[in-house]
Formats: sequence, structure tokens, C-alpha cells
Amino acid sequence: QLQLVESGGGLVQPGWSLTLTCAASKSIFRYMEMAWYRQAPGKQREWVASSGTAGSRKYADFVQGRFAISRDNDKNTMTLQMNDLKSEDSAVYYCNRNPPSRNLWGPGTKVTVAS
Repeated sequence: QLQLVESGGGLVQPGWSLTLTCAASKSIFRYMEMAWYRQAPGKQREWVASSGTAGSRKYADFVQGRFAISRDNDKNTMTLQMNDLKSEDSAVYYCNRNPPSRNLWGPGTKVTVAS
């Protein structure tokens, strides 16, 4: 069974940076578009950024200019570099396909931005 594991979350102060990593249990990144999503308490899960197989990148307006998505198809990993973090970025971050597959949702990694 294909599984995705997120890591790198933690507690940081506003304005700081943090990098999240998504690792796949199988060699599959090179064949599909991947994405990062997040969900804050009491809110619906939202799309953050996506990375296409050919290197295309797309970002949600609320992270444009601050976040950077990248992928390494040989290592089957994907990262989300988050800069100038704001309290509004606090959420559990997930990685999945784009469009997402219900069976690939995992526990995610929690990011808390607070002073």
C-alpha cells in the first residue's frame, strides 16, 4: 500500500522559517502531480501548493512569495519551504496527490506559529 509520511512540523515564532518533508513508501512521485494541503482547527482542508511532474509549481494566494515547493523524484520526497511564517499559517499540513486521493491522507505534521 502506498503511504505518505509528513515530517518537519513544530512550534516557531512569527517571521521564522520551517521546512516540511513528504516521503513516499513507493517510487511514484515521478508519475503524478503532488501537492501540500493544510487544515486549521474548525476549518476545512485547503490546498497550499502543487508540483507537477515536469517541474511546474502553483501556489495559493495566501502563501505566494513566502512558500516554495520542490520535489526529488529519485528520492520520492517533496518539501515545502515556509518563510516569513504568520499565525494564520498554523495548521496540520498534509501531502497528497493533486487531485487528492482519500486513501492517502495521513496524520500530517502540525505547524504552530506563535510568540
